[in-house]
Amino acid sequence: MKFKLIYPRWAKLNKQTEFHLPPHGPVVFAASLPDYVDIDFVDENLEDIDFNDPADFVGISMMLTIQIKRGWEIADIYRKKGVKVIFGGISTMLHAEETLKHADSVFLGEAEGRMEEVFSDFRNNRLQKVYNYLEKPPPIEIVGTARRDILKKDLYNYRGIQMVDLFHASRGCRFNCYPCAVSYLGGRKFRPRPIDKSIEELASIDNNRLFIVDNSLAQDEDWEKDLFREMIPLKKKWCSHPIEDKPEVLDLAARAGAWYVYQAIFDTSDYIRERIKRYHDHGILVEGTVLLGMDNHTEDYIKRFIDFLLEIELDIAEFTVLTPFPHTRAFDDFQEQNRILTYDWNEYSADKVVFQPKHMQPEKLQELLQYAWGTFYQDESQTVKMFKLFQHVIAKEKEDNTYQPRRRELSNYAFGKKIR
Repeated sequence: MKFKLIYPRWAKLNKQTEFHLPPHGPVVFAASLPDYVDIDFVDENLEDIDFNDPADFVGISMMLTIQIKRGWEIADIYRKKGVKVIFGGISTMLHAEETLKHADSVFLGEAEGRMEEVFSDFRNNRLQKVYNYLEKPPPIEIVGTARRDILKKDLYNYRGIQMVDLFHASRGCRFNCYPCAVSYLGGRKFRPRPIDKSIEELASIDNNRLFIVDNSLAQDEDWEKDLFREMIPLKKKWCSHPIEDKPEVLDLAARAGAWYVYQAIFDTSDYIRERIKRYHDHGILVEGTVLLGMDNHTEDYIKRFIDFLLEIELDIAEFTVLTPFPHTRAFDDFQEQNRILTYDWNEYSADKVVFQPKHMQPEKLQELLQYAWGTFYQDESQTVKMFKLFQHVIAKEKEDNTYQPRRRELSNYAFGKKIR
């Protein structure tokens, strides 16, 4: 049986360097499929969809809200051809009711242990309109090694540098951040995978550079330390979301191969200043993720905020505007306050203002977003800062004799050669 799995294209942030990571959702989902399914994966960000290529069944995996409308277009084309289409993934869960209008079926929740039922229903012509497991996550112990074999790995490089592979060691999140939908998608309970299974999967990945995509590693200190201890012999180099801000944890993370972290920078406090310093003291670089447009943000505050980011010597930064995605507290508040300006999901790219800010006009916040990018990178471009990021990981790899040159990677950066 031929199952075509499609990841719809989406636009990068307006000021962000163009590169594409291998998507994580599809490879995790593929590991849950029955053995008789022959999967053909298409990442539309890097290759065109051949709508004339025969398929028995089509799946559309969507992570971001800005993939939604393109996903619907793809589904409509296949359904006109008489091919049944099922949707899944994060943004399917956030936009389930609308997506149903373009689907033969939608799957909500985590896939492990459920795909035998879905594909049996399809083969017996009794596919259900909705499979809703959002409130019934599978046992975390049955989560298997992702099927990275479905990826066309040669497509995932930037200027000759192979992109990181993605991996997750846990699901769920005990936090409930204002702009985030994770508590709706994965629940407020932190659910770590058994460490031996995580280590087994990590060891199986042939790429030495990884992105650990867990919402935050700072969920359970004992688990975090145990995981890092077991990772040390693997000599992988990895980036992640925040790590627990304690010296013993940071030391273990550095020994386990921590390369850099995505750290939310939410204010100009001494705590943030010291937090960045502690990462740096342990040889861990920092990409600040900076959200503009919170209700305490005035024009003067945002300008002082950008000055602060330069003072604390972030290694790289990504700027977005607050975006009220469905099933977040921000969405609920702004909808109640009549502050949402559009429900055109193509505008929900995190670099367009789609709500009424509290202290300024939307156009001013849009202008300040451009100001943030321009000011932070005025003395040193994104390309140069990314070059330094890769210099750092190469130095770490040389220290432990794991460095393998990737198609003259630094010379490609240095001379500005553009290899997709």
